[in-house]
Amino acid sequence: MEKIIEKQKEIEDIEKKIKENQTIIVSEEEELKSLAEAEIIQLQEKEKEAKKELQSLLKQGQVPSHSAIIEIRAGAGGDEAALFAADLYKMYAKYAESQNWQVKILDSHAIGIGGFKEIIFEIKGDSYNKIKYEAGVHRVQRTPETEKMGRIHTSTASVAILPKPEKTEIKIRTDELKIDYFRSPGPGGQNVNKRETAVRITHLPTGTVVTSHTERNQLQNKENALAILSARLLEKKEKAVAAKLGGKRKEQIGKAMRAEKIRTYNFPQDRVTDHRIKKSWHGIEEIMSGKLDKITSTLEKELGY
Repeated sequence: MEKIIEKQKEIEDIEKKIKENQTIIVSEEEELKSLAEAEIIQLQEKEKEAKKELQSLLKQGQVPSHSAIIEIRAGAGGDEAALFAADLYKMYAKYAESQNWQVKILDSHAIGIGGFKEIIFEIKGDSYNKIKYEAGVHRVQRTPETEKMGRIHTSTASVAILPKPEKTEIKIRTDELKIDYFRSPGPGGQNVNKRETAVRITHLPTGTVVTSHTERNQLQNKENALAILSARLLEKKEKAVAAKLGGKRKEQIGKAMRAEKIRTYNFPQDRVTDHRIKKSWHGIEEIMSGKLDKITSTLEKELGY
């Protein structure tokens, strides 16, 4: 990050010198003009080289191959939004299967009709850099099964994509954690609701609170909660770094973290539209069944952050 900041400052200094020489060309005598013109050519070459070096540094600064932790939350639209959140989870789970990645649910809040108010899961494998472009608000337009009049409803769900940190990236001290155990809410197995297997962890320095109750014992739920916590703390760290950077790098990090409307799934028109690159794909059922390669490869090429 320091190298990136230094390189950006170097480019800004070169651009400033070019402007100064351009001012000389307009106002000064002939001898000085020719010197300024010659220096501008040299500075432009230097600027070109510095920008190449910056691009190389930006690529090095990308998150290395990581597993991804995905958080999907139902937004506007009530039960239909919760069903859409479940559909998005199934879509990513099937896509992960096609890539030979493993999926593990870390926490969830299900509703009785098969939807999720929230679901957090890990995709194990080198998945983050491929799936990070999914972060943002997803919108669906379709006729819900419960709709008797055949009207089209619009619902939303938000998707957050976090890299799962390596052990060396985020160190969590045990004395900074408050750990509570409680009975798991909602439907569960024989042991899940009868014993205090659910875990809530509060990271005292940041006030970050995470929970997990999907497993049958405290230890596994604690591991799941710690995985979610470490991912969120890494996100906070990345945001803090982004705040110190200017220009392109800040923009790139911001894109991956902003909660903006990125995509619409229009079932009546059999179309999925990504609003960031203004491109649409047909075959919505196929896409929802996990065939995301054509979308992810296009986003990687067009967005490239």
